[in-house]
Amino acid sequence: MFLIRTFLSASGIHGIGVCAAEPVKAGTAIWRFDPRIDRLIPPEEVAALPPVGMEFIRTYTYQSPEIGAGQVLNGDNARFLNHSRQPNTDNSGPVTVAARDIAAGEEITCDYQVCCADFDPAEVGEV
Repeated sequence: MFLIRTFLSASGIHGIGVCAAEPVKAGTAIWRFDPRIDRLIPPEEVAALPPVGMEFIRTYTYQSPEIGAGQVLNGDNARFLNHSRQPNTDNSGPVTVAARDIAAGEEITCDYQVCCADFDPAEVGEV
């Protein structure tokens, strides 16, 4: 769940992105898993989904090395975080923090290779 205010906007990276609605200082905690908003979907539930559900899972969820077995579905705008090799966040632990100051209106990015155990670089055009 985002701990800062955000909004969705067209992204220069991919489709829709999530942007900071307020300035964020470096080191500020901006996201943490909160089961009241976010969901960890167990592998057996994922396996039982119809094809359209599996497509949603592939697009909007990830396996977190920090959270546990299953697919993490962010229940807020965090599901629109786009990948960057030079992200403005540090998501190497259970709480994502701003890696540098983030301006109001700036797209918030993360490095999928760090936070997504199931990341395939080919899916974002990296080989």
